[in-house]
Amino acid sequence: MSDALEGTPLIAPSSTDHPLYEGIVNACRSVFDPEIPVNIYDLGLIYTIDINAESEVRIIMSLTAPGCPVAGEMPGWVADAVAPLPGVKQVDVDLTWEPQWGMEMMSDEARLELGFM
Repeated sequence: MSDALEGTPLIAPSSTDHPLYEGIVNACRSVFDPEIPVNIYDLGLIYTIDINAESEVRIIMSLTAPGCPVAGEMPGWVADAVAPLPGVKQVDVDLTWEPQWGMEMMSDEARLELGFM
């Protein structure tokens, strides 16, 4: 299994076998929480990446806290990172607070970067 899933608390099955999946993961890794110097994928904020047969992408994500100052902007940043990928027809990004994000959702790389290992 790919290490791309490490640190990610998927709340619904992701389309890991879809040809666009790895590119979408890499696009998500280009988006950073402005208060934490780690990308949102390795922080464990991306819960699900669903890609249907028409290459329409639905991403379910969370934030580190409900009061996050960029709560209104972060989903747009993710959509803007994923939308230009060749083959992606549409991107919808939804925020969820269930399950609540916790530091245990971070990848080993994120924990190392933040000094938690």
